[in-house]
Amino acid sequence: MTAPAHQPVLIVDFGSQVTQLIARRVRESGVYCEIHPYDKAAEALESLKPAAIILSGGPASTTEDESPAADRALFDAGVPILGICYGEQTICAVLGGKVEAGHHREFGRAEIVVTRDSPLWAGIGAVDHRETVWMSHGDRVTALPPGFEVIATSTGAPFAAIADEARKIYAVQFHPEVAHTPRGAQILRNFTHGVAGLDGDWTMAAFKAESMARIRDQVGKGRVICGLSGGVDSSVAAVLIHEALKDSGADQLTCVYVDTGLMRLGESEQVVSLFRNHYNIPLVHVDAADLFLDALEGVSDPETKRKTIGRLFIEVFDREAAKIEDAQFLAQGTLYPDVIESVSARGGPSAVIKSHHNVGGLPDFRKLKLVEPLRELFKDEVRVLGVELGLHADFVGRHPFPGPGLAIRIPGEITRDKVTTLQQADAIYLDEIRKAGLYDKIWQAFAVLLPVKTVGVMGDARTYENVLALRAVTSTDGMTADFFEFPWDVLGKTATRIINEVRGVNRVVYDVTSKPPGTIEWE
Repeated sequence: MTAPAHQPVLIVDFGSQVTQLIARRVRESGVYCEIHPYDKAAEALESLKPAAIILSGGPASTTEDESPAADRALFDAGVPILGICYGEQTICAVLGGKVEAGHHREFGRAEIVVTRDSPLWAGIGAVDHRETVWMSHGDRVTALPPGFEVIATSTGAPFAAIADEARKIYAVQFHPEVAHTPRGAQILRNFTHGVAGLDGDWTMAAFKAESMARIRDQVGKGRVICGLSGGVDSSVAAVLIHEALKDSGADQLTCVYVDTGLMRLGESEQVVSLFRNHYNIPLVHVDAADLFLDALEGVSDPETKRKTIGRLFIEVFDREAAKIEDAQFLAQGTLYPDVIESVSARGGPSAVIKSHHNVGGLPDFRKLKLVEPLRELFKDEVRVLGVELGLHADFVGRHPFPGPGLAIRIPGEITRDKVTTLQQADAIYLDEIRKAGLYDKIWQAFAVLLPVKTVGVMGDARTYENVLALRAVTSTDGMTADFFEFPWDVLGKTATRIINEVRGVNRVVYDVTSKPPGTIEWE
């Protein structure tokens, strides 16, 4: 990854589930940052030349043999360092302090007491101030390295925050990156802007200009094929490339949209209209619904469905792309979380990246060179970029929709009738959410056609029809989610409309389960 010409922060990942949240908080304060695994920290230090370093949390214990350790090169770089949770423990273990297991554990909300003034507490509180934070540790520091002092304590962690002010090395046992530490973002900002003196000059307008310049430099006069999924990511990538190349006087970009027949109601028409009519971007629209639905007939296993869709998508896309003469580049809407997850801190390259969300990616066929202009961005940053590019807020604000489409919203066998039923019910659900002014308060909402039938009475007749589940969740990062607390009248209107207007459904239920880290939705 090539960093923009800004003051970057290196985030060293020790395997925490919420390392991405550190990057999001730092980016939100206008500071560019990158995440690199702990065993590649020295290389990242050399290539990125960071102005500051943050060490993430992680599941390991420094008291165990062969546990991950902070590379000493990080401490020799002469830049400010902040350790978080395991990051604090590895700082102490490497620099001459002591960490022990088996002491009082802290998981969940806790209260720290500020014991010493520090730039880390600017705007937070003076000595004796009490601050709510989120703890998640079993081990704890029991002796500090030379040069360090305690700047905050808690009941379970006498060294809840420590500092070597001379070397500008700080560490906290709690997690400032999570929402449950109410003023954690301020603490991180105090480190990046206060301690490290960074300007916070990384804006989406700057990224747009820099990215367009990189695209022109990479592509030159070459031709680019972009695989459109209909989602926000690939659409923003396509528009960004179009804006970068449109003044060349030639149609260098061609988009290929494979319509699987598994999209939401009316979504394919919206995509075609946006690119052909609004942006005047050459678009190949492939109606492959029959191909996909025929192949999925009789298939119930969720992983087999995903792989079938992925294989067919690649085959259709490859066939259409081969018709585009002189193509040299393949554009994709790869995001930064995809990059991070493909090379994890603990396990190396992963075999499948978010298989429940995508259709398997595109292969390196015919030696096309990849153009991935969004690979430095998180999802929320892509939305901001979309607005910066002039895309309508309603489009860039759309809820995430998985690559396999409605196929993973129909557990069990997929049929044309089931797809039609789900499309109609899903459209009503989203329509009622929008009418109630709730759409932007929800991170993701969708309907699921369950493989369950119930007996009901509609009018004077008995029915035996499907059960439909509605789900809506709130989230900030897509890693964790909690159910959205719907007003009952909205749910009531939605259920009534679905039962009255959609044939094949006689019961509607609402899912109120939460989503812990690492789980998937339904299938």
